[in-house]
Amino acid sequence: MVTVRHTEPDAAIRVEAVSRILARAAVTALRAPSIWNTQPWRWRIEHDVAVLRADRRRQLDPIDPEGRLLTVSCGAALHHACVALAAEGAAVVVDRLPRDDDPDLLATLRYAGRLQPSSPAQRLRHAIQARRTDRRPFDVRPVPEHIADRLRAAARHAGADMHLVRPQDLTAVAVAAGHAAAAERADPAYRAELDRWTGARLAAGEGVPHDTTAAVGARPVPIRDFTGVDEGPSIYSGAEPVDRAASYGVIVTDVDEPAAWLVAGEALSAVLLTATAERLATSAMSDLVEVRSARDLLRRMLGDVAHPVIGVRIGVPAPGALPPHSPRRPAAETVEVVGELMVDG
Repeated sequence: MVTVRHTEPDAAIRVEAVSRILARAAVTALRAPSIWNTQPWRWRIEHDVAVLRADRRRQLDPIDPEGRLLTVSCGAALHHACVALAAEGAAVVVDRLPRDDDPDLLATLRYAGRLQPSSPAQRLRHAIQARRTDRRPFDVRPVPEHIADRLRAAARHAGADMHLVRPQDLTAVAVAAGHAAAAERADPAYRAELDRWTGARLAAGEGVPHDTTAAVGARPVPIRDFTGVDEGPSIYSGAEPVDRAASYGVIVTDVDEPAAWLVAGEALSAVLLTATAERLATSAMSDLVEVRSARDLLRRMLGDVAHPVIGVRIGVPAPGALPPHSPRRPAAETVEVVGELMVDG
């Protein structure tokens, strides 16, 4: 249930039909991916407007002091909401970062009437429920090139670009991941934050449960070790490497500022949902951009012409049971609908 509020307690409240449409989209957007499953957003719906705000209390200061990844996470929620609305046949006008004096106000969505529900939007809407983070080693089959093209097109349609890492550039991505992991393991604040979001926070329907993580193993590009202490085997240790068929994308923007981070989050959502609809598995790789030295390495790989905002790992899912969905906070904590007081007579 969402929270329905009015200024008079215990009063009978009526919620407009348009508000209900927007509320359903906001609840659907709770399925959006977010950094460490922090879900750092709040929705407020009144009449025909839905307002998306950042929840700075959920910002991970050791790895995200500027709020870059928080804003990316909110951009993913914004895209999820827009997909849900389009699938329901609701047109909206989106105003991103509408006020310079209110940096936590990230977007407003104003209802603009009915439209014909689009098949692509309905397909992505189904993908919202199916998508999950899959950190397991992928199958040995590579991502088909024509599907990779669709993923790039999805990012462009959302307003950003996705650079698919070429085989000759894979070493740069691996080095960036290694630099970030070493720097973060050495930071007590990072380890304490990681411990909170893989432990105490789970009871509230947030954070990263152990059964959604995977053994680090020897991989061409290392993934985050959620224990925060284990360097793990490398491909040079003699261990048999896994995940060789994974593809790696980097969501990039022309500028490095909050408006671009929000759009990058929308593009990330578009890529993840499109991949899910194509029966591919994905996991976001924020560690590639959390440390400045790692981010600089990626930027040099890109020829210094684009700003890397977040990485994404893509592949054919491995056989066997899929990992579980990550938990979600109750809608009542994140979605508020302002209703009208019902007056008798």
